[in-house]
Amino acid sequence: MTQAQMDTMDVCAFGAHPDDVELSAGGTIASMVAKGKRVALVDLTRGELGTRGTGDTRDLEAAAAAEILGVMHRENLNLGDCFFEIDQPALMKVIEVLRRLRPQLVLANAKSDRHPDHGRASSLLERACFLSGLLKIETVDQKSGETQEPWRPQSLHYYIQDRWRTPDFIVDISGFEAVKYAAIGAYKTQFHAGSGKNEPVTPISSPEFLQHLKSRDAAMGRLGGVQSGEGFESSRPPVVRDLLDLL
Repeated sequence: MTQAQMDTMDVCAFGAHPDDVELSAGGTIASMVAKGKRVALVDLTRGELGTRGTGDTRDLEAAAAAEILGVMHRENLNLGDCFFEIDQPALMKVIEVLRRLRPQLVLANAKSDRHPDHGRASSLLERACFLSGLLKIETVDQKSGETQEPWRPQSLHYYIQDRWRTPDFIVDISGFEAVKYAAIGAYKTQFHAGSGKNEPVTPISSPEFLQHLKSRDAAMGRLGGVQSGEGFESSRPPVVRDLLDLL
């Protein structure tokens, strides 16, 4: 097996900020890892403009969360929190990662959400996944220095974030809630208000926010007839070979 084949991922989950994936797809990631799937996380920014914490603290928290989830790889593209655009430099960075990791399936931010970075990241990934398959766009592997071959993921799905959106499908995360919330808990600067450090209060720093997340997991699960679930929208309708795969 070549190094390129060893680096190939089954799933690559992108987030505009460290913690985006954990909050909305952490249970799904934990479930995939438990099934032996090769999973990578890619953060577009360091979240350095967040009210609490710093880019450096969030780097450390992201590494801790990745270890808890058991993913094979995590990296940060450092595109610039709140100021990244859907332009050629950003697209080329994402294309390089897609061609290097060669995921079959990509997860991306919600199409529209409270934080404007989320919808913009979603559009960035949609364009990059398409462009990554074009032969005449040339990129170089940032690790090996070799010219990359085109690669287009087979499917792209969007996890649901702050604003409720009707899912196209729901992943059963029953039994993986503890791993998900342990990974979220790694972001101590973001979700643990009342630490005595006089940190400012934000919409996500209160205990009520975590309870909201757990309630949403339960609501998604109830929609699907399971204990806990995470909802996703799709760039196109999912296709199955057997109707029983829908059970």
